Amino acid sequence: MTETIRIIGIDPGLRRTGWGIIETLGNSLRFVASGTVTSDGEMDLASRLCQLHDGLADVVHAHQPHEAAVEQTFVNKDAVATLKLGQARGIAMLVPARAGLPVSEYAPNAVKKAVIGVGHGEKQQIHMMLKILMPKATFTGNDAADALAIAICHAHHRSGQRLRQIVAAKAG
Repeated sequence: MTETIRIIGIDPGLRRTGWGIIETLGNSLRFVASGTVTSDGEMDLASRLCQLHDGLADVVHAHQPHEAAVEQTFVNKDAVATLKLGQARGIAMLVPARAGLPVSEYAPNAVKKAVIGVGHGEKQQIHMMLKILMPKATFTGNDAADALAIAICHAHHRSGQRLRQIVAAKAG
């Protein structure tokens, strides 16, 4: 019997961490909610990380997802910015893990491939496909849209993982 699974996708960032929640039942996807947790750029790093933590914890508590997916960090030319992004990503992984959720990670190219069919694409292509896949989806800005795309990527991957588990169980 197939059950509804609620997934939170998280697009980590120190200024803005996007989140998107979907439900999947079999092959169908349903939009639940999306948004952005922000930190105050005038505050020190530790305080900003606390803001991200508390904001994400509130989202997880309010929406009670079953699983979480977080985008992997890519390394850019600015080592300091990359380190700060990594710290925000740590918060993005910690919050759902502390809530007892399994947390999966996906590379940006894997997310794009799952949503638009290719590993490289523009933000507008992701926005367009989100509206096709989930016509009722609403999102403000790229961070929330990316988070929904991460959740969709996880939904696609988890159904493949489930199928492989069933096949392996029958073969064993």
